[in-house]
Amino acid sequence: MQIPAERLDQLTHRFAELEARMASGTLEGEAFVAASRDYAELEPVARIAAEVKAMRAEIPELEAMLADPEMKAMAEDELAAIRTRLPEAERQLAVAMLPRDSADARPAMLEIRAGTGGDEAALFAGDLYRMYERYAAERGWKVEPVSMSASDVGGFKEIVANVAGAGVFAKLKFESGVHRVQRVPETESGGRIHTSAATVAVLPEPDEVDVQIDAGDLKIDTYRASGAGGQHVNTTDSAIRITHLPTGTVVTCQDARSQHKNREKAMQVLRARLYEAQREATQGAEAEARKAMVGSGDRSERIRTYNYPQGRVTDHRIGLTLHKLPEIVAGTGLGELIDALIAEDEAKRLSALAE
Repeated sequence: MQIPAERLDQLTHRFAELEARMASGTLEGEAFVAASRDYAELEPVARIAAEVKAMRAEIPELEAMLADPEMKAMAEDELAAIRTRLPEAERQLAVAMLPRDSADARPAMLEIRAGTGGDEAALFAGDLYRMYERYAAERGWKVEPVSMSASDVGGFKEIVANVAGAGVFAKLKFESGVHRVQRVPETESGGRIHTSAATVAVLPEPDEVDVQIDAGDLKIDTYRASGAGGQHVNTTDSAIRITHLPTGTVVTCQDARSQHKNREKAMQVLRARLYEAQREATQGAEAEARKAMVGSGDRSERIRTYNYPQGRVTDHRIGLTLHKLPEIVAGTGLGELIDALIAEDEAKRLSALAE
């Protein structure tokens, strides 16, 4: 997809203006923060645009040199090199110029729930959580559990965690949906393969200003926490249940020993769920386009199967199978799947723009 020369000029001119403003020393406070954000977003696009402009400008100069017998061989070599590099640079520029999801740079709330399959589903939910935890660690992200309900046999009935770092939501947003596992449970004496599932939801985490919650819209209940946690957790009403009355959204948190801390964490989760609902309501057309690309992100949609006997992982949305199950579950190989999903999304959006 070739970007018009006028558009390249606009990009480089806008970046030069922004650079001059940043260097002037006249920006302060919110104006400086906004300009810094714009600069960070525009710099990689402007850099590729400058490369494309330079290569395009070189082509007629080299073509003119072909008439000179002494320069012809060198010009031919350089022309061949540019004509090889230019299409890829133009593709990278087109991708960089695609409209960005406003939430891409945000941290995310990761929710994993055991689905069908009983104890085995809870163990699988634990495997998925550790997979994302290790993937995050590789990228220098911070993962902090917000709420969890442990299973008696290990793993989790449900776990919610905050994932903070650069570009978290952009990388993880295509992980939402039903993840299915096929394997022989440790408790299965007959060696039969069982199928179980866990549901993953990845929600961008909003700032407080993004979601205004009226205290009058909340019903807050306290109750005695249950499950593991020691004597203290079983003798105080520290657990919190918050119901957002206008939407019926319910969030519970019982992990912290302090009622205040549980309330704070529950509000964090509630804010993320309400923000995602707002995004879905205001981005109807974009949501429909996303469904046509790599899946809707709907929690009921089966997106991936982890087949242990065959050592393979299949992502059903893009038809990709990798025989690298141990590496993927260990987190180190997950990036290959995620990058393939992002590339497919970019390719579909580029194709839609070209139509």
